[in-house]
Amino acid sequence: MKTLYVSDLDGTLLSSHQKTSPFTNQVMNRLVEEGMGFSYATARSFHTAKKATEGLNAPMPLIVYNGAFIVENGTGKLLHGNFFEKEQAQRILHALLSAGVQPIVYGIREGREKMTYIPAKLHKEGRAFLATRKGDVRDTPVAGEGELLYGDTFYFTCIEEAEKLSPLHEEMKESFRCVYARDIYSSAQWLEIMPKEASKANAIRQLKEKGGYEKVVVFG
Repeated sequence: MKTLYVSDLDGTLLSSHQKTSPFTNQVMNRLVEEGMGFSYATARSFHTAKKATEGLNAPMPLIVYNGAFIVENGTGKLLHGNFFEKEQAQRILHALLSAGVQPIVYGIREGREKMTYIPAKLHKEGRAFLATRKGDVRDTPVAGEGELLYGDTFYFTCIEEAEKLSPLHEEMKESFRCVYARDIYSSAQWLEIMPKEASKANAIRQLKEKGGYEKVVVFG
């Protein structure tokens, strides 16, 4: 039976140091080269996932941004993407700002991916998160709220107090795909918002169908 294996990254494939071990890389590279169907699914972007999985070079599709994108390992080529309609992105941004929540917004224009934010207005945990992304080619601080939406928007990350984020989660969870959880490393409260069609499960179904797999086994 042709089987697709899919693992989460954080808390599963990665060690406590947020890296794949040399042994993991060696085993997974060999198994994929021998024909095993494998992918990982993560909330991370391709850029940060690649840093965490340095040495895992096998040719395979990757599920990133909680299923908003499927990309090609190695090149980062976009194989499938989910984007907000312009009106949806504007509505979400208005709701967040009205609630006193400053987001990090992800968008693509002419093939260039950016994450925009207003540094001085971010919650301290948001600033701490960005401090771990120094040197990221997507990093785009902006001066005002009118500059937050860049090209085709596909993701909002909000790191704030639960008292602010919980009502927003309740408001948006029926219309959009929302992940509301505490970070496993910092215990900061996160609300991530993406198009309704974007999910790890949907991305796995797409890989299953495209690859002609009969069975899926998931970890994490």
